[in-house]
Formats: sequence, C-alpha cells, structure tokens
Amino acid sequence: MDVSAYQATLLALIDPLTGRSLSQDKAQLSCRERGGELVVDLCLGYPCGREHAAWLARMQTALAEDLGGTALHLNLSHAVIAHQVQGGVQTIPGVKNVIAVGSGKGGVGKSTVSANLALALAAQGARVGLLDADIYGPSVPTLMGVNQKPEANADKMMLPLQAHGLQLMSVGFLVPADSALIWRGPMAVQALEQLFRQTAWDDLDYLIVDLPPGTGDIQLSLAQRMPVTGAVIVTTPQDMALADAIKAIAMFDKVSVPVLGVVENMAMYCCPNCGHQEAIFGSGGGQAMAAEKGLPYLGALPLNRQIREDADAGKPTVAVDAGSELSQTYAQVALQVAARLATKSKDYSHTFPTIRVSTDT
Repeated sequence: MDVSAYQATLLALIDPLTGRSLSQDKAQLSCRERGGELVVDLCLGYPCGREHAAWLARMQTALAEDLGGTALHLNLSHAVIAHQVQGGVQTIPGVKNVIAVGSGKGGVGKSTVSANLALALAAQGARVGLLDADIYGPSVPTLMGVNQKPEANADKMMLPLQAHGLQLMSVGFLVPADSALIWRGPMAVQALEQLFRQTAWDDLDYLIVDLPPGTGDIQLSLAQRMPVTGAVIVTTPQDMALADAIKAIAMFDKVSVPVLGVVENMAMYCCPNCGHQEAIFGSGGGQAMAAEKGLPYLGALPLNRQIREDADAGKPTVAVDAGSELSQTYAQVALQVAARLATKSKDYSHTFPTIRVSTDT
C-alpha cells in the first residue's frame, strides 16, 4: 500500500467551502495502514462535526481507482485557531475569534440570523458565544428565552448566561425589559465595551456579535474598539436594505475588518397552504450586490412564519429542530462563514513578548 501516494492525492482535494485544496488550506492530514485498511486522519480549521459522511464520500471518489477493495476509514476533527484582527486593538481573553453581524439598517432579521448562525456553529462542535450589542433594542433575551441577571466571579467579571449550548451576554439581562435606556453615543459605546471585555467568556472558538442597526458613531466606534476577525452582512433583496448594507460594507472596509460574505434574508415567501412562492422584497438583490462588491454570497434564507414563531418563543429554529430544512440552510451558511474565516491570517499577537522599559541604572 503506497500510503504517500494516497496522502498526496487527498491533499490535492478541493474543499468546496473554501475553493482551495487541503494543502493550500494547511489542513492537517495523514494516512496510515491498519490491518489492511487505509486510515486517514483529517483535521480542518473550522468546526465540521456533521460533515464526516460528506468528506468520506469525497475521499472515496478521489481514491476509487487506487483503493480497489481496500477499506477507507476516516477520522475527522477540527481545530479552530485565533485569526488576525485590526491593528492596535486588544484581544479578548477567552475568545479566539469575533464575528460581527451587521446590516446597516434594522428590520432585516439580523438578530434572528445571528442567533441561528451561533447555534449552527455550536451544532458542528464549536464553542460559541452570542453578544447582543444593541443597547437600545436588545433581542437576545427574547430570542434565547433567558431573563435573569448574570452573576459575578471572584475577579468581579460577569459570568455569561447559558442557553441552548451558547454563552450569552446582553444589556437586556441587566436592565428591566420595559426600561428605555436614554444614553448618548459615548455612554452606549462605553457600556458595550464593558459588556464584551468584562464578561468571563469561557474558551470560545467564536463570539458572534449582533451589532446595532446603522453605520453611525456607535457602530463605527464598536468596529474600531472590538477585536473583530470578520464580519457578515445581512440584507433583504429590497433596494432600501441593499443601500444600507453597502454602507455597512464600507464601514468595515474603513476599519480594516474583512467581510466574510453576504446573507440574503427574507429572500422568498412560501405559502404554507398552497405552496406558492412569492419574492415579496424583490429577487436576487443580495446576490447581485455581493457579486458587485466582490464578496462571497453565503446563501438565501426564506421569509418563514416558523422562524418568527420559534424566535418569539425563545427557541430559535436551529435549537428546536436541527434536522429541518430551515436549520440545514442556516448550517450551510454557518459552515461557509467558519471555513472562510479559517483561510484568514493567524493571530500571532499572543506570542509577542512583553517589553518593559526600566529607568534603573
């Protein structure tokens, strides 16, 4: 058995999520013989807990002629590393990667998308947190069905709340639900910075940040102060939503945050009674915008009553039924986000030595 030839063939396989070979993605792959079968150990840079069957089939196809009757056994795992953030921004202890979800405007379902993306990444085996960065209209307490105040640890850091396998933090946990926060921009930014820096996040692969709508001072300040690894833009096909989404893309460009792709939400409505489909907000606008801006189009999500009902009940769709068609759509979007993030440069800031200048003679 020529194990080295098998390994070379497999390293040339193209990962459909990144469009690059396993060798280019620097995936950890090794082959060995065990009792007459070929054993392959593959470690990817993004969570892939439910992709075993797809990768096994891909490898069997690539090695079909060479394997003959030899059995193929695949051990699939993942190792998420910290990737580079904006220069001069301090990273957050306990968090490897921060993914900001923005839209430029409200009403496009950004919070629901954020919650379900976080749940989809967790379902693949990642450790995920969800930070509600909307001071004036926090949605996470309702979306995740959590309504209690966080406790503090011995270091006076807030402990994130837990729900559906996610670590959560929101200003909605700290103030009464019917209270209106009348804070000016600087106060809101300071409060949010305390939320993400004074929370004791526990070994997260990804912290999904649901940004407030808009591209003003608050959003810009957050994008500058928060160590963001990548951003996801949520839009509807409607022209007004697209115009604001373009502004959000421009904002992330100005602060050197890479945009990982565009999600088109409420792309199509399907009548539950007759099955008729209607593009209520237009058709293909998000996909066309992504192509125009040279960004990946991560997929389309439907306008569906079940998504709304699940969110209002505090049990997002991916948490309610991970095997449903809707959940699988979220899963594919989440996998693309994680896979594209895995191709970004590694963060080496934690390896740099601390330099202290002494005036002693």
